[in-house]
Amino acid sequence: MSDSKAPTPTPAGDTYKGWVFKWTNYIKGYQRRWFVLSNGLLSYYRTQAEMGHTCRGTINLATATITVDDACNFVISNGGAQTYHLKASCEVERQRWITALELAKAKAAHLQQESDDSGDDFPPSSHPALPGQGGGSQNSEVQSALRTLGSKVEDLSTCNDLISKHGSALQRSLSELDSLRLTGEAGDKIRQVTERATLFRITSNAMINACRDFLALAQAHSKKWQKALQAEREQRVRLEETLETLAKQHNHLERAFRGAAQANATADNKSSAGPGPGKGEASDEDDDNEFFDAMEEAPEFITVPADPHFHKSSSTASGFNSEMCGDDQSLNEEPLTMSQEPSQELVPLKKRRTRIPDKPNYSLNLWSIMKNCIGKELSKIPMPVNFNEPISMLQRLSEDLEYYELLDKAAKCHSSLEQMCYVAAFSVSSYSTTVHRTGKPFNPLLGETYELDRRREYGYRSLCEQVSHHPPAAAHHAISDRGWTLRQEITVASKFRGKYLSIMPLGTIHAIFEKGQSHYTWKKVTTTVHNIIVGKLWIDQSGEIDVVNHTTGDRCHLKFAPYSYFSRDVARKVTGVVMDKDGKAHYVLSGTWDEKMELSRVMQSSRGGENGAEGKQKTVYQTLKAREIWRRNPLPEGAETMYYFTSLALTLNEMEDGVAPTDSRRRPDQRLMEDGRWDEANAEKQRLEEKQRSARREREREAVSQRTASQSDEGEPIDEDLLNDSSLKYAPHDNYNALWFDRCNDPINGEPVHIYKGGYWESKERGSWEGCPDIF
Repeated sequence: MSDSKAPTPTPAGDTYKGWVFKWTNYIKGYQRRWFVLSNGLLSYYRTQAEMGHTCRGTINLATATITVDDACNFVISNGGAQTYHLKASCEVERQRWITALELAKAKAAHLQQESDDSGDDFPPSSHPALPGQGGGSQNSEVQSALRTLGSKVEDLSTCNDLISKHGSALQRSLSELDSLRLTGEAGDKIRQVTERATLFRITSNAMINACRDFLALAQAHSKKWQKALQAEREQRVRLEETLETLAKQHNHLERAFRGAAQANATADNKSSAGPGPGKGEASDEDDDNEFFDAMEEAPEFITVPADPHFHKSSSTASGFNSEMCGDDQSLNEEPLTMSQEPSQELVPLKKRRTRIPDKPNYSLNLWSIMKNCIGKELSKIPMPVNFNEPISMLQRLSEDLEYYELLDKAAKCHSSLEQMCYVAAFSVSSYSTTVHRTGKPFNPLLGETYELDRRREYGYRSLCEQVSHHPPAAAHHAISDRGWTLRQEITVASKFRGKYLSIMPLGTIHAIFEKGQSHYTWKKVTTTVHNIIVGKLWIDQSGEIDVVNHTTGDRCHLKFAPYSYFSRDVARKVTGVVMDKDGKAHYVLSGTWDEKMELSRVMQSSRGGENGAEGKQKTVYQTLKAREIWRRNPLPEGAETMYYFTSLALTLNEMEDGVAPTDSRRRPDQRLMEDGRWDEANAEKQRLEEKQRSARREREREAVSQRTASQSDEGEPIDEDLLNDSSLKYAPHDNYNALWFDRCNDPINGEPVHIYKGGYWESKERGSWEGCPDIF
């Protein structure tokens, strides 16, 4: 074991070999073995001759730990399964082995990380050969050079760490010797060694700093060079694909030209027989269709879950319909962006506000309020303004018009299918304002109204009125000078479930376009507010929407995917398919309700193959490249301190002249909350609610009086207990009638709704509001 003439370990490229003493057992103790370090693996043999046929053991350094026992001993272990107790012949030899092992371990760990990472910048299969002579060999040389440089940079980084580590250890040891306070020659020698070590440390620190700067610079330039190389390769691939496409189109045009020439020659030969419809004309039409098909962009494939109810005619593969080119020509001629055309009439004539007072930070004992609310309907719970945002539900309903441009573009469409795409995108856009809006809007008082007049700015104006209080229902009517009308009546049903709050809007939204008299209807999806008691509030939208064109029979089925922790899909995902009355798919819509929506024109569809999670068969749509049809407007600066209001929402409660006395802008508790005076707002809110309850009781007494009077006129006996019947307060006998809306049955679906009867804007022009109730 004390062989002092053992050969010194020598490196051979990336391989390190040498004799080391290995602990075997308590009988034999340490025995000399031949160790070979190569490719991150440490193997040993009894003799050098065994290297060709018998390996006594191997340990992978990528997962191993290396520890030093004393001047000559060190231990290598991979966690318990394998442990090597080794001993070098001297301290210098041990340090050489430790340095080689540390380098090999760092390199092995780096290679293992690269192999596990599937997102490498340069996967081998994606590197085409460089153009020119010897493209394949040149590419291999570049890859080899990159790998070698990367390896050397890693080695340099590891050496840098080792120098820093061992230098610190040496300095500590010398400091300990200096603290012994030896006298005489030994003390002088120690001080001399300490001074030299200090000089060495200063020099080493300078070298380490230089190495660190070099490493940072090399890594930065390496990434830049790799990105540049990748960009060049991608550009070359795109050029090759473009050339291939042009060659195919050129060949196709030559065939089409020859076919047309032959057809014309045949038609000339048969001209004496009359110009009736023949094969030549049909061939020309087919060639035209093929020509436009060849000029389309390369199709992509997407898969959308199919509903058998809406895909009655998609069971077999359907080819590209030539009529689709004519119907949807405008979709390909210009990109579907939300950019607004410059027009003099669209310039706002009034400067709107861009800020409101910041939301104050008031503390509130949430549990003391929530524990008494479980199982109750939200509209019947007395909530402090701490949970609100300073706008009413009528104003939130008016926010649906934030992306009115979609309806403006839909009104200009010549194709009903194209128009359906815009209407479907509009139905999704109304949810983009809710992603951060966790505050509850004020419940409108019965008879409360809200007008949003943007006619001189954007060509539309809208009116909302609270037409019922229990259940709460709001009627909304908007009309635009650009050929569309939007109306809806929304009744909100909500339940508090302890951990989350479910809000189910009931009612139908109607969009009517003057051009073509197209009439669209759809409903809203369920809104869920999570983490009501504990955690950060967040909102999700889930459910399905059917947008139906009752004039043409076209339909768009939209699906709002609920959030799932285990889903690999993008959050807040929305998908949809636009179909004609026969169930044939023409467009696919995809995106998120909080960011953007894109559409893709369907070239071909087929049913079959993989089944969905619910056993439904999937339909595969072959589509063109997706085009953006809607994108959310960015929030204004500082929105997080202003209830996350959008630019439109910031202007909704801005006071305006000439509005009705029942307008939400005049509501005092809402105005006090916006100004940050929440205690006063809570007191005012209770006063308004009590005033509303008193008005309701008065209407109930009037209804009972009218009933008793009618019984008296008809000679029937009057029930003396009628006035004291407590059940009457729950009966829908309230004789309240909305001021600006009439109750009737909807002509489309037969539902009882309130439809605008007119007169509001005329009253505003006259400044006459005699019929408005005193609700504030």
